[in-house]
Amino acid sequence: MLRNSVAAGVMAAMVSVPAQAQEAFSFLSGEWLVTVKGNITASPSWPGSSDLSVLPYPSLSIRRAGTPQSFGAPDDAISFALYDIGWLKAGPAAKFLGARRAADHRELTGMRDVDWTLEAGGFLEFWPIEKLRTRLELRYGFLGHRGVVGDAGADWVERFGAWTLSGGPRLKLASNRFADSYFSVTAAEAALNGRVTAFDAKGGLVSAGLAGAVSYDWTPQWRTTVHARWDRLTGDAGKSPIPTQLGSRNQFTLGATVAYTFPVHWR
Repeated sequence: MLRNSVAAGVMAAMVSVPAQAQEAFSFLSGEWLVTVKGNITASPSWPGSSDLSVLPYPSLSIRRAGTPQSFGAPDDAISFALYDIGWLKAGPAAKFLGARRAADHRELTGMRDVDWTLEAGGFLEFWPIEKLRTRLELRYGFLGHRGVVGDAGADWVERFGAWTLSGGPRLKLASNRFADSYFSVTAAEAALNGRVTAFDAKGGLVSAGLAGAVSYDWTPQWRTTVHARWDRLTGDAGKSPIPTQLGSRNQFTLGATVAYTFPVHWR
């Protein structure tokens, strides 16, 4: 009798688990729009560099069918809005920063290497009026610089039929550990390099600049975007001999994106 009761209980559990799982994921049912993007950017080879490195990479976004595509600037970190009421959004954000290796850049001879960094944190986005978006991001670096980075920006967004034009100011702030990783020079590094003097960089306002983008919707499925950004290194980052002697205080980024959107049905 006991054995039969246990068997009945196991059978009931096996039947109920799929039902509970189906109920738990019922919010996913319906039609979703998936946007696959192919991106290519030319950006400074390392913070403070005057050379540009070209990087192609894919990206992906998903939204429920019938929901208008929300605005996103090309230089936004990868993010997901856990809280979204249209004019106010918030959620996690992440960004990848490539490694700086002296072996790959002759001008960095004697300088310490900085490993690639995953910056993870969160974002807050606020639309005070219909055409103005403001955004704040706060991230912490893992594996590489291990500092805290804050990005602030604003975009004026204009739509003219299939065209979308956007742009506005950008600010970057960072902690002492970030500034030390990329803009400090020890006495030993200065001696080995021969072109720079020792410098102890502190955090604060790292750069100020402008960004802009132009998008065109060829069809409801296809969209292309071109974008550009200019940043001027400031504070200790701008005073450091790394950009002033080995690179440049002016930092330029150029890029383009091709996006394709298709529906996915979830039952």
